[in-house]
Amino acid sequence: MSRGSSTEPDGRSELREQVASVVSELTPGPTVRPTHIWYVCYGSNMSLGRLNYYLLGGRPPAGALTYPGCRDKTPPSESRALRLPGTIYFALEALAWTGGMAFYDHGCPGDTPARGYHLTVSQFSDILAQEMNLEPGDDVDLTDVLDQGRLTLGPGCYQTLLHLGDIDGVPAFTFTSPWCSDEVEHRKPAAIYLRHLAAGLVEAHGWGVAEVATYLGSRPGAAGYWSPDELLTLFADLCSEATGPPRINPVRHLGAMPAPLGVVTG
Repeated sequence: MSRGSSTEPDGRSELREQVASVVSELTPGPTVRPTHIWYVCYGSNMSLGRLNYYLLGGRPPAGALTYPGCRDKTPPSESRALRLPGTIYFALEALAWTGGMAFYDHGCPGDTPARGYHLTVSQFSDILAQEMNLEPGDDVDLTDVLDQGRLTLGPGCYQTLLHLGDIDGVPAFTFTSPWCSDEVEHRKPAAIYLRHLAAGLVEAHGWGVAEVATYLGSRPGAAGYWSPDELLTLFADLCSEATGPPRINPVRHLGAMPAPLGVVTG
């Protein structure tokens, strides 16, 4: 056979087609961007009433900021009580409330109660923008954080995204600071801010006032600045919110998070 002939002997053409077919099956296709996610919060947004100011817009009582709200103002389709490995701490100063803000450090020992909301990507993006006092309107590209587990979008205090894993096949995210708890000075949180966190713990986890006071009073930034008695008095009227029908959503536990962050279990 001449060197320029296009004919392949011994069935090589068929073999090439078979190999090409196998390679095609093994080659990953383009990443499918999710339309919905779980927004997992550990701070004041555990309270649905507080979250609604980000969704619907407005100024919360005793707050210093007015929020524009999300483009999509649809309520969360579902919420779940969750637990994260790691701890929260209070640092910097909240523009809305004064006093320290809650941040999450998954690298610290501990156990953090949280709440997950099933939202659209646009809602999550708009909440993130409002947390940074930016105008909502652009969707965050989650491709890199899905691949890497952690992604810092900018220098802002809530511009580091964490992919916590998946819940029922839907990716779960939270955002926090780019630094760790031991890299920043802790700061006492304001009373009104702590009440939002306490309300969220009562709503999502059904905790009593004593359990809420013990937990929040032991977090870095609050420990040593708020006494147990002060917190019990601060949260005393919240206990009535825990009464009523059993919670629909069970407590779910998140597995340990290696780097990149691990899969949500439970």
